[in-house]
Amino acid sequence: MTHEFLKADAAGCLLALKIVPRASRTEWADLAGPEAKLRVNAPPVDGAANEAVLEFVALTLGCHRRQVQLVRGGASRHKLIRVNGVTPEWVMERLPGRG
Repeated sequence: MTHEFLKADAAGCLLALKIVPRASRTEWADLAGPEAKLRVNAPPVDGAANEAVLEFVALTLGCHRRQVQLVRGGASRHKLIRVNGVTPEWVMERLPGRG
């Protein structure tokens, strides 16, 4: 079963995320709807929030950081992330409260 924020792609899986920067801690906030909501404690300055998002997604999924890349939204709170070499089902099994 997949959710709206997850889509298969030729290289792996795409995640649509809405980012809330400068949160008290980095955590998943909502895993429903067209975008999963992710709070990050990094500020949106000099790419710090983008890197925090990519590192946290890799950590959550238990994959290498090099598998996770920003596809769109470098200067936006709305981001599209690709996780290479995985399926939406694989991602869902690893997200908190969803496996």
